[in-house]
Amino acid sequence: MHQQHHQRLDYLDAVRAFALLLGIVFHACLSFSPIYIGWAVMDISTSSSVLAFFTVSHSFRMELFFLIAGFFSHMSFHRNGAIPFMKSRFTRIAIPFCVGWFILRPLIVSGWIMGGASLQGSVDIIAGLKGGFESLQSLPAGIFTGSHLWFLYYMLLITAIALVVRQLIAMSPKIHSRLNSLCDSGVIWLADSRAGLLLLALPTAVLVWNMSTWGMDTPDKSLIPHLPVLVVYGGFFTLGWILHRKVDLINRFARISVLSVVTAVVSVSAVLFLSKFQTQPSHPQFHVAHVAYVFCYALTMWSMVWITIGVFMRICNKPRKTIRYIADSSYWLYLIHLPIVVWLQVAFAELPMHWSLKLFAISMLTVGFSVLLYDLFVRSTIIGQILNGQKRQRVIFRLGAKTSTQ
Repeated sequence: MHQQHHQRLDYLDAVRAFALLLGIVFHACLSFSPIYIGWAVMDISTSSSVLAFFTVSHSFRMELFFLIAGFFSHMSFHRNGAIPFMKSRFTRIAIPFCVGWFILRPLIVSGWIMGGASLQGSVDIIAGLKGGFESLQSLPAGIFTGSHLWFLYYMLLITAIALVVRQLIAMSPKIHSRLNSLCDSGVIWLADSRAGLLLLALPTAVLVWNMSTWGMDTPDKSLIPHLPVLVVYGGFFTLGWILHRKVDLINRFARISVLSVVTAVVSVSAVLFLSKFQTQPSHPQFHVAHVAYVFCYALTMWSMVWITIGVFMRICNKPRKTIRYIADSSYWLYLIHLPIVVWLQVAFAELPMHWSLKLFAISMLTVGFSVLLYDLFVRSTIIGQILNGQKRQRVIFRLGAKTSTQ
């Protein structure tokens, strides 16, 4: 096997961390939307810029995460073997999904209760918490739904499908060899062709067209798989899996050129312009705008994924302890962030501050608090071993302990 398969690719660790941290900011911005979107709370300070950030970031952050997940899954599968890989997926995905849901779901519900109360001018933390934990009494109805942990459920589904398909293909060495050759040559052509981005965007646009909204749906309401969402994220996972077979291919896809930047700028601009038609179903050009939107949305999705990887390939091409620490902690940060974000949004909702200051404060407080919890209770404990595959030494509190003894 290629030696590079065994090396830690720091820039891809950084990309995965960025996708997860972007999700924290994404959720933190939702209370500042100028229109009601069904979020827990609406702040007194809003901005249309939030809708633009919401639309663009939502178009590619989870796709980016699933592509990197597929890349690292192939790495782990071929480094450790099938059985250890499946045990690792169960430990690092299934356990956090199941245990995390029971811990976080009532806290998220309590945030929604307090958010609703804040719209009426009063917030009762005790009542919110009580209502959150009482929501568990409705079980088993709604179990494992209604939280941001849906991405773990889809990761389990996609991984299981990938392993089954791989095993079926492997039963015929001739088909396996021919399919591998076709995949390699096809991906190489897509990476090097100027039309590659368009060809990737076309089938993606068809899937986006079948969403209930104009963008990607969030499949958190049911355990029945949302087929278009499953195919989109499964497609990115599969491409990441294939790209690890020839590691240099991801670099070829992620080359930043004038064409790729122009494509991203034009597609993002078009998406933001066309998005206003979503609320105008009686407009004579509504369906034309919808068709144009889903294609530009798919183009935004793919171009932003590759540009993001290309940027991090340039700025994080050398090992850095800080980047590795952030990468290690990002999974934990994303798992626990949502109730913290919602509670902070409720706390800030009525304060006479500009929305941008509130967004910055909520994001930084969430990340800061979560990092402290990670360093103190996760990194060097059994929780860290479950999430990251091994225990690691504390950093922040170890430095603090050294300082106090000097």
